[in-house]
Amino acid sequence: MEAYQNTALSPEERAKDLLGRMTLKEKVGQLNQRLYGFRIYERQGEEFTLTDEFKEEVERMGGLGGLYGLYRADPWADKDEKTGIVPELSAKAYNMVQHYVMEHSRFGIPMMMSSECPHGHQALGGGLLPVNLAAGATFDPALLSEGYKACGKQLKSGHVELALMSALDMARDPRWGRSEECYSEDPCLAAAMAKAAVTGMQSTGVGSVAKHFCAQGETTGGVNASAARIGERELREIHFPSAKACCEAGVEGIMAAYNEIDGVYCHRNAWLLRDVLRGEMGFDGIVMADGLAVDFLKNTEGDTLHAAVAARKAGVDVSLWDEAFGRLGEAVDQGLLEESQIDEAVLRVLKLKFEKGLFEHPYMEENMLSPEEAGIPEVSLALARESAVLLKNEKTVLPLAKKYKKVAVIGYHAADRYCMLGDYTPPVPESECVTVLQGMKQEAPDGVKVSYAMGSGFSEADEHEKAKAMALAEESDVIVAVVGGSSSRFGGAVFDANGAASKGTGSRSMDCGEGMDTAKVHIPAAQEELIAALARLGKPLVTVVIAGRAYCIEKIENASDAVLYAFYPGPMGGRAVAELLYGSSNPSGRLPVSMPRHVGQIPVCYNYRTSVAPAYCDMTSQPLHTFGEGRSYTTFTGSDVSVTKEENGISVSFTVENTGNMAGTSVPCLYVRKRSGGVVARIKELKAFTRIALAPGEKKEAVFHLTKEELNFVQIPGKPEVICHEYELMLEDGAEKWWTGNVTEM
Repeated sequence: MEAYQNTALSPEERAKDLLGRMTLKEKVGQLNQRLYGFRIYERQGEEFTLTDEFKEEVERMGGLGGLYGLYRADPWADKDEKTGIVPELSAKAYNMVQHYVMEHSRFGIPMMMSSECPHGHQALGGGLLPVNLAAGATFDPALLSEGYKACGKQLKSGHVELALMSALDMARDPRWGRSEECYSEDPCLAAAMAKAAVTGMQSTGVGSVAKHFCAQGETTGGVNASAARIGERELREIHFPSAKACCEAGVEGIMAAYNEIDGVYCHRNAWLLRDVLRGEMGFDGIVMADGLAVDFLKNTEGDTLHAAVAARKAGVDVSLWDEAFGRLGEAVDQGLLEESQIDEAVLRVLKLKFEKGLFEHPYMEENMLSPEEAGIPEVSLALARESAVLLKNEKTVLPLAKKYKKVAVIGYHAADRYCMLGDYTPPVPESECVTVLQGMKQEAPDGVKVSYAMGSGFSEADEHEKAKAMALAEESDVIVAVVGGSSSRFGGAVFDANGAASKGTGSRSMDCGEGMDTAKVHIPAAQEELIAALARLGKPLVTVVIAGRAYCIEKIENASDAVLYAFYPGPMGGRAVAELLYGSSNPSGRLPVSMPRHVGQIPVCYNYRTSVAPAYCDMTSQPLHTFGEGRSYTTFTGSDVSVTKEENGISVSFTVENTGNMAGTSVPCLYVRKRSGGVVARIKELKAFTRIALAPGEKKEAVFHLTKEELNFVQIPGKPEVICHEYELMLEDGAEKWWTGNVTEM
């Protein structure tokens, strides 16, 4: 028995032994993830055949290090229930691919599978959660962790080793089409949610590849992959916390970001990938490239050979779809790279494969679990319930309950399931998704009639449909208009080579998602005009906005009596929205991002620096709604606040009471404003939050603990320490400010 075959040795010992036996060609093969997994097979009925491209790649690389997206199914992958890998054939397909790889590897090295999981498994039969921005609105890391634990069970059953998970991007500009992939504009909330997602996923044995590092959300003009024009302090205060939190959770992979920071692409930024990520944060996993990103380095390196050298030296370990990493052997032969620099990355890959037990258990024994078997729908519904944000409720129109006997549900979004699911979504059968219209009918109290009219297309007016909607609204007691944006790839979108929707093409049903950056930040005009027409009827008007970004909705809100904002709530979102509207559930979502009145205000993030107070001569500088806002059908008060200095920080204790007549959940948030220190402070910064469920009249005590590190300014290595000696503390929930106090001399 060779040492690498000895299970009594550690994964690192086994990996080192195997590494020492490999040729340069075989080593380079372990670092390449060039293939699009969904294109390596063809399916006829229940039989699969492997493509020549796949076989040639295995031969060229002396095996296969990793395979991306074998299960992926969506319009870009061009896979559906007839041509893709359905769950009942998953073991057959996977084992065929793995067997071929191992049979054509000199040492029988198995491939490692990576799969997209930004909000669930992007596969046929893949279970889905609400998108990240919705998860952020829950302020509930524990529930999100349970969601990703359920998703991890399904991925694990499909023999997926690495889940590519959106976890590190910050929503700093709503023009950016990928805003839905972010948890928040706030680093405290985003870091807590990112850590929870990684913890949940990795508890199942599936490794997380958290993406993207770093500052991709700090766009120029809201454009994807554009320059992040910020300094190191902004990076450390806003963009590093999520990555640090994931590293503390033991994340097994990090994906580099497309963008550049101060003129240096993240994929060739050694300071970022080596000094900060590995040196400061203690990361010891693999750094994966984003799709085709190493090839993009030709922009600064001249050709793909030098692009590969720059990326590997900077710290990229594993490629994705690019041609560049296939030339690493050539780079060694030409003296551009030391073979030891190849070995560094190969050792990480092999070690991970041994840790995952791939050498002992390379094959699937059973087919992939269904979403129900993994427990995904239940937690998806819970997240959807907690994520919807009640922004307005004049005249107590909501909850509808039994006040209105005839309910008119109007809007394209009410009956279209893909509008609720976000980008990176696989085909979802109608039977596995509850639309808002279905939810409103299923949850309607006895004696309540629910009728529907579309009113308009997604982006185009339809006078015939509008006339039907107006007639229905006239006959009804209350109007529920369901409008918004969509990241649906299922309406004819055109895609770039990296899978993003081609800029400016989109489709009639897509205005958000990767590649769908926008300059206007409004829902389609046809839908805005429909809301205006419905408002003129004078009937009670409830508007539900389904969205993947913070839209400018001031006109819509002014025209409506009530507004419920739901970031893509997932396949159970229709049921959750209906429960909230009728009142069987009480809204508890809080905005994870601030909402502008006008695109000219952007950025409107709540935690701006105090250097200059925002001010315009032609309109207010205040956003329409700010981070943390959210209403309930009941009321809460915070009292008995006490601040205690501790050895390494402070504790803030308080009492929360439900002062209304309906059970509900309060979301207390503790903010800090620094008052001294020589560095321009932010107007306020979230430092702690929790959720507290309360019956009417019930009181509960809570306490937050803050360390000196959390209270102080972020320290930059190699620069003088900046100490703050005076703080203002603010305790709030939603739009309610409960208490303000000062702390000095920590």
